[in-house]
Amino acid sequence: MTVQLESREADACYTSRIIKAGALLPDTKTLLSHWDLTESVPTNLQRLQRENVFGKASRSRVEDIVGIFRQRYLTEFSVTRALVTLVKMRLPASALDRILYFHAAKADRLLHDVVSETLGPMSAKGLSDISVDEIRKTVARWVNEGRTTSTWSENTTCRVAQGLMSALRDFGILQGAVHKRIAPLLSR
Repeated sequence: MTVQLESREADACYTSRIIKAGALLPDTKTLLSHWDLTESVPTNLQRLQRENVFGKASRSRVEDIVGIFRQRYLTEFSVTRALVTLVKMRLPASALDRILYFHAAKADRLLHDVVSETLGPMSAKGLSDISVDEIRKTVARWVNEGRTTSTWSENTTCRVAQGLMSALRDFGILQGAVHKRIAPLLSR
């Protein structure tokens, strides 16, 4: 049993973080617009939390999203500097959102793999409609294959699928409020 657990942890790469933090585009842009490039990551994050620039009532919610920001955008100074510059120079949202998606997908393997292993092949076949149930079945299969950091309940799997669909819509990879379809740019 121990060997199997150790193997699962070593091979697992998917977390359920998407439930707590989807695209977070407005909060990300707020973070980057208030970022001081002369200060360290911890100093900036402490200042932004102290000043409550995100306008969140819950301190734990701010801690959740700060952890996501750290993972997605704050691990390499050159990336952080470039993103801060793009936000402060007011790059159009359509372009900036795609750049933020790139870094989010680079940091979150589940987000990346849903696009590369599910949406990309669908788009290549000329299919564009996608349901949350299709994503849920894919995620459930990955859970059964041991690709997650722990075994997820059906409820967690459903919430992760919904979080993925919502984040991908916000990033512009999917379109539609209720009935989702792959955005035309992914098809090109």
